[in-house]
Amino acid sequence: MEYIVEMLNITKEFPGIIANDDITLQIKPGEIHAFLGENGAGKSTLMSVLFGLYKPEKGIIKIRGEEIKIMGPLDANRYGIGMVHQHFKLVHNFTVLQNIVLGMETVEHGMLKMDEARKKVVMLSEKYNLLVDPDALIEDITVGMQQRVEILKMLYRDNEILIFDEPTAVLTPQEIDELMHIMKGLAAEGKSILFITHKLNEIKQVADRCTVLRRGKYIGTVNVEDVDLKQMSEMMVGREVNLTVEKDEAHPTDVVLEVEHLTVKSEHEGHTKNVVNDASFQVRRGEIVCIAGIDGNGQTELVHAITGLGNMSNGKVLINGEDVTKKSIRYKNTHGLSHIPEDRHKHGLVLDYDLAYNLVLQQYFDPQFEHMGFMKNDKIYEYAESLIQKYDIRSGQGPLTRARAMSGGNQQKAIVARELSRDPQILLAVQPTRGLDVGAIEYIHKELIKQRDEGKAILVISLELDEVMNLSDRILVMHEGCIVADLDPKKITVQELGLYMAGSKKEGGKHE
Repeated sequence: MEYIVEMLNITKEFPGIIANDDITLQIKPGEIHAFLGENGAGKSTLMSVLFGLYKPEKGIIKIRGEEIKIMGPLDANRYGIGMVHQHFKLVHNFTVLQNIVLGMETVEHGMLKMDEARKKVVMLSEKYNLLVDPDALIEDITVGMQQRVEILKMLYRDNEILIFDEPTAVLTPQEIDELMHIMKGLAAEGKSILFITHKLNEIKQVADRCTVLRRGKYIGTVNVEDVDLKQMSEMMVGREVNLTVEKDEAHPTDVVLEVEHLTVKSEHEGHTKNVVNDASFQVRRGEIVCIAGIDGNGQTELVHAITGLGNMSNGKVLINGEDVTKKSIRYKNTHGLSHIPEDRHKHGLVLDYDLAYNLVLQQYFDPQFEHMGFMKNDKIYEYAESLIQKYDIRSGQGPLTRARAMSGGNQQKAIVARELSRDPQILLAVQPTRGLDVGAIEYIHKELIKQRDEGKAILVISLELDEVMNLSDRILVMHEGCIVADLDPKKITVQELGLYMAGSKKEGGKHE
């Protein structure tokens, strides 16, 4: 028996779009098989077919050579298929152990029997070096740990075929290395792993073979050691992609954003430490300043305090010399501030609105879109159509598509389009390329540099060290709520930057 999983000639359609167009995918036992494609290429859709979340219009699925019908996730589990979704499916106020046994509980006389389950979880956790505390609440552990809980959930169910959907999108560089190590260990034990991603370096690091999709169609399957990054990116995007950021010297001029002594107190009871501690810095026209740091060192709270999404206990924010600390979010938005938020679902989009309405969220009250309380829908849809063309936002039904129905990468493009088209003075971009493929990343980086060269001030917060090093003109490092360094990317290495981020290296003197 050569293949453990075969998906043969699968076609899956949604309104206005064929997400999977006659796709064949074959996985060998014990291999790590990468599944590569742009945002919206149909990767997650195909995996959702395999996991029983969608029924295909055409095609068959075979497990160990036998044709099967998968009616839902419980069925998939019975056939040994497990999946770690891009957005984790965990109950936040349950413990790790409760999440792992959920749906597989042992009950005797109406009482939950957790002792056996605990033993098995601890054994699996040690065997695969996952080191998760079974009694911790999900809401109290890091994103990297939550992902390990998802992996334990699959192992607890004795799954042999493990699907990882964009598993590294929310991890720090250290956590990504650990995850790669765990995946190799699982494959060595004979598990077959399907690894959906668009990060080429990771495929090179762990995968044996790679299947590429483009716009819903099968492009080919290659042995990873036989191809280089350039060839893989061309297969994925259909053209040559420049993997390095090209930019001229920056020529900064006046200060646009000024942050003075900004402090944010912790909202957790009993925590006396400030989450942001006396942060002061400036961003000038014509420069890209990146804030680097390991996730959870106060970056989110800093941005929320500047934009008005969160409170600050002390400090001032000035835009073009005007104190906007106490002004409303709308005032900041109409006075030069644009914000690409970290959480696109929570703060970036109204998921049940259509794309057109999402593209005018901060401007619908302008005379061009509204008259005496009535929306000028024809103008709104016309405007949306122009942004869709300019920013290549792909969606089944154009401006009428619900934001919820779009792929993550295209949701991100929609937010970028909306924020840049408002002609901001200062752009706050938090994780602007999170979850995007190389083609879209190249596009967004070019846009940010173009904005910089047109004299905009840009503040980027990113966890991707390559992005920080390539994009920034200056790097500020945040550690435990403090800005511990102001660095020139041309004068430091990625390793040095990592040391500042971990707090094991500090710059002398006062930071400005």
